[in-house]
Amino acid sequence: MTEILSAISTALQAGKAKVVKELVETALADGVSAKDILEDGLLAGMDVVAVKFKNNEVYVPEVLIAARAMNAGTTLLKPYLAESGAKPIGKALIGTVKGDLHDIGKNLVRMMFEGKGIEVVDLGVDVSPEKFVEAYQAEKADVIALSALLTTTMSEMKNTVDAFVSAGLRSNVIIMVGGAPVTNGFCESIGADIYTADAASAAEAAKQAILDRKGA
Repeated sequence: MTEILSAISTALQAGKAKVVKELVETALADGVSAKDILEDGLLAGMDVVAVKFKNNEVYVPEVLIAARAMNAGTTLLKPYLAESGAKPIGKALIGTVKGDLHDIGKNLVRMMFEGKGIEVVDLGVDVSPEKFVEAYQAEKADVIALSALLTTTMSEMKNTVDAFVSAGLRSNVIIMVGGAPVTNGFCESIGADIYTADAASAAEAAKQAILDRKGA
């Protein structure tokens, strides 16, 4: 069993979506549980990619290819995971703030979050504070992740935090901020909870924050 899970992880790291799909099908046919395939095959592989990305050993294209391979595997597993009652560790809303149309950083964070077992609702780009609040009320997410690439749109991060305060929902959520111009000092100054410098660290911090909040 460990051999096939290790093979799934290796194929995912290499971005071989077709091979990942075939190996997942084989593992399921051999009676390996969907949870084990997800955790010890797919997520384990994505963890390696995340560490390499953080250490500048791989770059954005490799991460995107690995994420595509992961999606090929998770798509096959979804019905099995639903049957077994396996649930994500938590849920995150993610979006690029109002006035900002950049999405590469946001997409990387989304993939890294999914690689940590977090369900992600991606609101896209140019997302207003009101839309973040409305989406939270509909989804009841644990984490709100705000992305900005322009210094001119960073103020929308503060406006989003303020919108949650005004709605009386601030204490319900963990608000994360990130993007090239964003700093830890800025994060603290606007009353957000977490700043990280890269997508892999963001996923680690989000997972830890969700587990801490749930007392896991």
